[in-house]
Parts: sequence; C-alpha cells; structure tokens
Amino acid sequence: MIDYFTAAFFYFLSDIMSDIMDLAALRDAVVNGRAEWLKHSLERMLERGISRADVKEALIKGEIIEDYPDDKPYPSALFMGLVENKPLHVVAAHDASSRFCMVITAYHPDLEHFEKDFKTRRKR
Repeated sequence: MIDYFTAAFFYFLSDIMSDIMDLAALRDAVVNGRAEWLKHSLERMLERGISRADVKEALIKGEIIEDYPDDKPYPSALFMGLVENKPLHVVAAHDASSRFCMVITAYHPDLEHFEKDFKTRRKR
C-alpha cells in the first residue's frame, strides 16, 4: 500500500518530468529546424537588432525563468540566455502535437524591469 506522502512525491516527480520533457521537445524542435517565427517576433527582432541565430542560441542554451503553462493556444515560457555575454529574453511556445516551437518575441531585458540577474522581475 502506498502512503499519502509517497503518492504525493510521485505526482510531484511526474509533474517535473513532464516539464523537462517539454523543454527537451522544444529544444529538439529548434535544433531540427521546426521553429515557426511569428510575424510579431520577426518585426520586433528586426527593430531590436536580434538575429534568428541569437534566438536559437538562447532557446537551446538558456534557461526558463518564467513558465506560462496556461497560455493559449500552447503553453509558453520566458527564456533567458547569454548571447555574446549579453542577456537575451525569448518567449516561445511548444505545440506537442506538431512538435514545432513558436517564437513569440525576443528582447534585451533592462534594469528598469528586471533585477541585476536579468531573471527576476522588479516589483512595481
């Protein structure tokens, strides 16, 4: 018989593993050319001087700093990566059924909105 704490631990572990699998699937999509670039993201990247290669690097090597599992139509996340030693934020979503990554936007974070680590939002 499994006690409450063991059941809770396995539930927690399965939740973590599903998040890890989503991250791995998103990175697999980026590495294997299954990225869709939303018009908005391309416009903002052009305005901000951010290349597709920079975004790919942030998604592949960066970390998730905010998770948006309830976003529609697909769960998304805010990634932070260092590209040429400068922080870059990328918001991307993953469609598990098509196995594509959708790049939503990318920007260089600033100290007005983020703490010195560029991961923590400042309190308003």
